[in-house]
Amino acid sequence: MAKAVVVGAGIGGLAAALALRSKGWGVEVYERAARLEKIGAGLAIAPNALRSLDVLGLGDRVRELAAFGEASAGVCRHDGTWLVKTDQEAAKARWGDVAVVLPRAGLLDTLADGLEPGTLRLGTEVTSVDSDRGTVSTAAGETEADLIVAADGVRSPIRTGLFPDHPGPVYAGETAWRLLLNDVPMRVGGIEYWGRAGVIATMPLAGDALYMYAAALAPAGERSDDERKVLLDKFGDWAHPLPELLASVEPESVLRNDVYHIATRLPAFHKGKVAILGDAAHAMTPHLGQGACQAIEDAVVLAHEVTHGDGLAGYTRARLPRTMKIVKDSHSTMKLALMRNRLAIAARDTAIRAMTRIAPRAGLNRFDPVFSWKPPASD
Repeated sequence: MAKAVVVGAGIGGLAAALALRSKGWGVEVYERAARLEKIGAGLAIAPNALRSLDVLGLGDRVRELAAFGEASAGVCRHDGTWLVKTDQEAAKARWGDVAVVLPRAGLLDTLADGLEPGTLRLGTEVTSVDSDRGTVSTAAGETEADLIVAADGVRSPIRTGLFPDHPGPVYAGETAWRLLLNDVPMRVGGIEYWGRAGVIATMPLAGDALYMYAAALAPAGERSDDERKVLLDKFGDWAHPLPELLASVEPESVLRNDVYHIATRLPAFHKGKVAILGDAAHAMTPHLGQGACQAIEDAVVLAHEVTHGDGLAGYTRARLPRTMKIVKDSHSTMKLALMRNRLAIAARDTAIRAMTRIAPRAGLNRFDPVFSWKPPASD
């Protein structure tokens, strides 16, 4: 039995372990943390990633964790005026699914529960990797593998070791806030609001819970002792129900992170016996909601290529062009959403409203190349 070692137990690493195991590989997952890191709030799983989860036998379980409300969805101005209103039925007819939103911890638990006992080695820090020999070194010694999967995040030491001349992640220019609210007493749609202060969104979760995220242009490293106050200062006079929701948040529950992305494409997503996956390969801004989705896609494509396809070279060919285009498109969407100039914002909003009147399905057309993707078929 061929053996794989996955370094990192985030969403991409766990998905890769499941995908490889389903193809008959022996798998070990090394995670340096003593327990699974469930830092984060919510995330969206788009139709392309749901198809990948279906391959892993987990698609329906993920759908069950999400909320499917009938509330309005789309993009609004800061005052609540619609720019783009999503036709959920048309989206489902087009792609077979709509994006579902669930707590990040729920997805991690679902993936981890699918692993066989003994697969996940917590508290195991990888100190070095030899891509030619296929060895992974930890404090416990050296392990040989036919495949090493570097799913060790945006600051990936393995990527740096394989491609030392690559510039690595760069600051995208924005900072992001994430928060979860429980027992929300009002009906809230899946809406992203755009204005001069930045972007803020509401995303319903199952059980009357709500995921909110916000983003704004800011210097890297800027922080406040009260991030809720920062959000209220920026968005507290925007459309209902944003002020009421933000006022109900516990200040210590607000997570803030600067956003870094891989702006320069790697020479390849593999070297020797090592494959690079997820944020380690193609970290992106969150404005297309594809960070976790592309990591899950990576997992099923990698397992297919090393089992039925053209090996790691096939993995690079399949994944590098697609993911780097999404990195670029995500950054372009960030710049569009986070405009600050009043005249530019007015022109943007006018153009978007005109486009949706002339071509009501234009918003769906834009996402076709991303959402219509299908996993490779096994031979």
